[in-house]
Amino acid sequence: MSGNAPTPVGGGQMTRETDPFHSLRRGMDRLFDQVMGGFGMPAPFATGVIAPRVDVAETPQGIEVTAELPGIEPKDVQIELDDGVLTLRAERKAERTEADKDKRWHILERQSGTYLRRFTLPFDAEAEAVEARFDKGVLHIAIPRPQQSKPQAKRIEIKGG
Repeated sequence: MSGNAPTPVGGGQMTRETDPFHSLRRGMDRLFDQVMGGFGMPAPFATGVIAPRVDVAETPQGIEVTAELPGIEPKDVQIELDDGVLTLRAERKAERTEADKDKRWHILERQSGTYLRRFTLPFDAEAEAVEARFDKGVLHIAIPRPQQSKPQAKRIEIKGG
């Protein structure tokens, strides 16, 4: 294995309970949201942008990403690989109807909006080789390592004097 782990862009792996830097990260996220919001770029954790829960593993074959996307249809998921960055984006539409406007809501925890995560890969992957499948609200992405031929030993001739 390369020793370089895939790096999450715009989110972390720890929970609030286990992350000693949670309040610092939250403050930095707010600052990033304020700065990037003016440029029309979706900033992670901004209103309407949701960071899906993911598991990322490195194997001898490559990288495996598993993301929870509850309530999302496969047609609403986009996966892009550009310049060594894997982007996972999905849309979840609000399910409220005209009949819901007369309801007196007590708890509204189900999120709708854009799910977004980006990861910088530890190797240059070939987009054509990436495979994805969706099963019961869980997206599985397999990113194989590029095939590299093992360098052959070669005697180097010394030229000159």
